[in-house]
Amino acid sequence: MASWLAIIEGSALAAGVRDSLVLTAGLSAIHVVGFTLTMGGALLANLRLAGALFRDRSVPEIVAPALAVTRWGLGVSVLTGILLFAPRATAAGANATFRLKMALLLAAAVYQLALVRSVARSAPGARTMATGIGGLALWASLAATACAYILLE
Repeated sequence: MASWLAIIEGSALAAGVRDSLVLTAGLSAIHVVGFTLTMGGALLANLRLAGALFRDRSVPEIVAPALAVTRWGLGVSVLTGILLFAPRATAAGANATFRLKMALLLAAAVYQLALVRSVARSAPGARTMATGIGGLALWASLAATACAYILLE
């Protein structure tokens, strides 16, 4: 694994990002926008599933567009995240907080795009509410871990 990370870190792409403060800053800004879209869509969908928001609207009416925003945000975040990861691949790969962040990101994305989408199509009830609460917990854990990684890096 370490050899793959060293190859990534030694790539021309990584050097280009590492050597350009403007590029790094721009990618970081776009990464935050992607994260905001992801979190906003996920929060909206999960709060509706939990019954805490838009109770006068049907679950699919809120969750479907929220999931579309989540997908777009994930796409932006993953793309910019890869570019930001490349210049420091070995250090990030060795960082336990970063590894936890990636595990939570994968878990939250799969949960959101598979389970939430599936549950949103079913009749509202205790399962719907539990799914929303579970999603909120996953995304909050990811956000906390992402902040911890930035602060402790």
